[in-house]
This record gives sequence, structure tokens and C-alpha cells, in this order.
Amino acid sequence: MENKVPIKKENKMQQIKYKTLEVNGVNIAYRETGNAEKPVIVLLHGYPSSSHQYRKVLNQLSDEFYLIAPDYPGFGNSDFPSPEAYEYTFDNIAVTMNSFLELKGISSYAIMMQDYGAPIGFRIASANPKRVTAIITQNGNAYEEGIGEAWKGIKDFWADRNESTEKALLPAFTLEGLKWQYTHGTRDPENVNPDTWQLDYLRMSRPNAHKVNLDLWYDYQSNLEQYPKWQQYLRDNQPPLLVVWGKNDEYFPESGAEAFKKDVKDIDYNIYDTGHFALEEDGDEIIRKIRAFMSEVKTLTI
Repeated sequence: MENKVPIKKENKMQQIKYKTLEVNGVNIAYRETGNAEKPVIVLLHGYPSSSHQYRKVLNQLSDEFYLIAPDYPGFGNSDFPSPEAYEYTFDNIAVTMNSFLELKGISSYAIMMQDYGAPIGFRIASANPKRVTAIITQNGNAYEEGIGEAWKGIKDFWADRNESTEKALLPAFTLEGLKWQYTHGTRDPENVNPDTWQLDYLRMSRPNAHKVNLDLWYDYQSNLEQYPKWQQYLRDNQPPLLVVWGKNDEYFPESGAEAFKKDVKDIDYNIYDTGHFALEEDGDEIIRKIRAFMSEVKTLTI
């Protein structure tokens, strides 16, 4: 009689859905994939991007995880209310994103954060520490040591907001300025999909876009004031922490990644020879790290 070897059933990648949810009168666009019964990862994007920056994560991890990637108001495919109708501050965006998660009924989740995703994610995590199962930071800063040389012009703007200091920042909103965000510090700029900065440029060309983004840059100084609170959250709660950091980032250099070691005892620490948007050049390796890390988190939470 022939012995039959049981065939292991493999998980299959899931279709990505592109949805919207109204949050306090603002339609929030989001990408969603995976089985809602699986461990949840909330993907919080950076400036000047959107959930588009997580396309590789969504494509490669939907077999094991439930992934949800929202666009903030004024970003991506979400509504872009006028500055008179919506307050563009990190406090308010965090409130909107937390309300989004509550409306979705998501009460236990890991957060992956990059750039702006960090001040939004840490506000949510420090307010709801029991909900957060783990943190994945890809150049998502929470320390003064992580504020790099590229902040000089913005610091001048913080010190004195006027027509001159605003005008000095406007080149960042040009096509070349946005391209720099993605390609600076990479090993090979041809590794980066140009659709990234082209999409951002189209969005940055909308009415009010420059004002809104200048307002957010001005408000970014409020994040530095919050750093001690977020560091205390890390010390008190010791969330499982995965660091996947592009070391050539002029905004958030490797010193920002290193600083997490002061407050979190057990870190999966990984540094890559690339720039601000590390997923563009080292996405496959980073995604393998996320899969292994989250598998460990799942074991810890069972």
C-alpha cells in the first residue's frame, strides 16, 4: 500500500482592496488586504507619500497578516479638506487615524511607521498602549539625536515663520525636490520607481497643498516636545521593536535608530545602506525581517 505524505496547505496572497471610510466628515482612503482573523499590521506612511509607499509590504505579507494602510487627510487618495475645514496638525491627524481604527473595529495591532508615521503612531500607541502588539520603525524618529542636517531650513522656519523662511522651503515641493526625497542616499537611484515622486508632485500641485505642508512642517516642532512622553511609553511598555533603517537619510540619520536602544531592552536592529524610503531599495529584505519578527510577536502573544 502506497504511503501518502500529507501536503502542507500553503497560505495564498490576498487581493488588495482600495476602500474609503468616512471619519468625522473626511473620507479616508485606505488599502486593505489579508484575512482579518490574522495578526494586524497598521502601516502609517511618511511625507510626502501615501499608502502607495507600502505597496511591496501589501503585496508580499497578505498571506500571513491582515494589513491596513490609510492615507492621512490631504495625502494620497483621502479627502483634502481646506485648512479652514480641517486642522492640519499632528495631534489632529493622530485623532483622525485613531478614530479610523476604532471605526474599523481594530483594537489589537502592530504599527509600522515611517517619517510622519512615527509622530502619528507614537501618539496613538502612547494613548492606547494595551492595543499595540509591536512597533516596526523604518526611519520613524522619536529622539532629538535623530534630527539630521536636512532640518536646518525648517529650524530657521520654526524660529521665525515669515515670507522669507517659507520661500526658502518651497524648492522641496518641486519635482526635483520630491525626487530627492526618494533617491538621496540610495545605492542606485534607478532602483527607485519614479511613480513615487511623480504621484507626490501631482498631489503637491493641488490648491492649498503648499500651505498645508508648510503648516505641518511648522507643527513638527510639537513632535520634539512629545519625545520624552514617547520614550517613557517605550520604557514602561517595552513593546517588541523592529528597527529597519536607511542609514543615509539626511532627515533621520542612523543616530535616531541607535537612540531606541536607550529605552527598549530587546530590539531587532537592522541598518541598510540606503536612504529615507528604505523599502524602495531594500524592500524584499526588510519584508523578510518583518515576517520573521511578526512571527515571533505572534508566538509571544498566544
